Amino acid sequence: MAIHHLKKGKPEAERAEDDAKVRASVEGILKDIETRGDTAVRELAQKFDGYTPPSFCLSASEIEAAMQKVSTRDMDDIKFAQTQIRRFAEAQRASMTDIEVETLPGVFLGHKNIPVQSVGCYVPGGKFPMVASAHMSVLTASVAGVPRIIASAPPVKGAPHPAIVAAMQMGGAHEIYVLGGIQAVGAMALGTETIEPVHMLVGPGNAFVAEAKRQLYGRVGIDLFAGPTETMVIADETVDAELCATDLLGQAEHGYNSPACLITNSRKLAEATLAEIDRLLKILPTAETASISWRDYGDVILCDTYDEMLAVANDMAYEHVQVMTDRDDWFLDNMQSYGALFLGARTNVANGDKVIGTNHTLPTKKAGRYTGGLWVGKFLKAHSYQRVTTDEAAALVGEYGSRLCMLEGFVGHAEQCNIRVRRYGGKNVPYGAAAE
Repeated sequence: MAIHHLKKGKPEAERAEDDAKVRASVEGILKDIETRGDTAVRELAQKFDGYTPPSFCLSASEIEAAMQKVSTRDMDDIKFAQTQIRRFAEAQRASMTDIEVETLPGVFLGHKNIPVQSVGCYVPGGKFPMVASAHMSVLTASVAGVPRIIASAPPVKGAPHPAIVAAMQMGGAHEIYVLGGIQAVGAMALGTETIEPVHMLVGPGNAFVAEAKRQLYGRVGIDLFAGPTETMVIADETVDAELCATDLLGQAEHGYNSPACLITNSRKLAEATLAEIDRLLKILPTAETASISWRDYGDVILCDTYDEMLAVANDMAYEHVQVMTDRDDWFLDNMQSYGALFLGARTNVANGDKVIGTNHTLPTKKAGRYTGGLWVGKFLKAHSYQRVTTDEAAALVGEYGSRLCMLEGFVGHAEQCNIRVRRYGGKNVPYGAAAE
């Protein structure tokens, strides 16, 4: 293999050190929320957001007042985005059916798709209030039929962000909180005197929110580990450097630790993209953030072949993968580990983030090796059941079950089977069904 790094980000050891600092900080804060409840949440909200209203939960009139501040154009745009996201989520929901099959005469096995009963949706604020995250979590949970959806976002400039509140309300949230960061996800998961805990946490966030969700997992369900955004561009000479550089920096602006990677088999494109990034960073309004991300977390990887490009991409398992080559469908057929694919020069990650209809809460830090992104199915649990309707079936399965329990030494288990054989077997047990 001939794989060359023309540019490399921070070494893994340094990234791990950063993660360890975050881990320790989050652990202490969650313990404080669990111990002191609302008092701890209020102190954290004051410390991090300078915001401590009488109630963090918005009343109906406060929601209405916030929505009144959203312009007609912005409201129309939110409605358009929610229509696209709802349409795709409803198609996904329709693909998930309850089943029941008769596997043997008189033996019926099935499963039911049951919604999670309460979900806490976190919507990031901070430098960029992410209105789109409200659609992605709240609306998708609503399509899944979740009966209690609570949503939380930090204040922006000391007040609820009007467009975020509108998106939450229109998406189907039952309770809306103005709380950010660890205090929001901690309060929703652990519960406080005024916030009833939820069964599941969803939504993206910064490194602290992602780590809080990781530490809370088990006590509550989570959608996935969605930390700082990652973007990868897989490109060949069918596209130009301006397109590649724009797509890389378009995501690097998210935060100071947003990995961006170009994988190409063209040295000319790689070098031109590096130069184009330098040019764009001189004029990009968000260059202060994007330049640090690119310096510390940017990679340019030059490969000889498409097979090598594929292998590197699958190994890195990035969140967003923009494919712009002469064989985009080949990558679709052969990519196995990623968050979401964006195929061809006409599409882009920003479309997926904001409006096109797929969900933007996606796996990061190689989690794409074992999970896909947030979708309507994450809010549904497939619960199995069984029903035996004939004496013959009870005896038949019971005799097999008894012997298999004894094979493992579980005598009590075997007796559960034996009593059914005695009750229902009589003389009607089919010959050979439980031959000694």
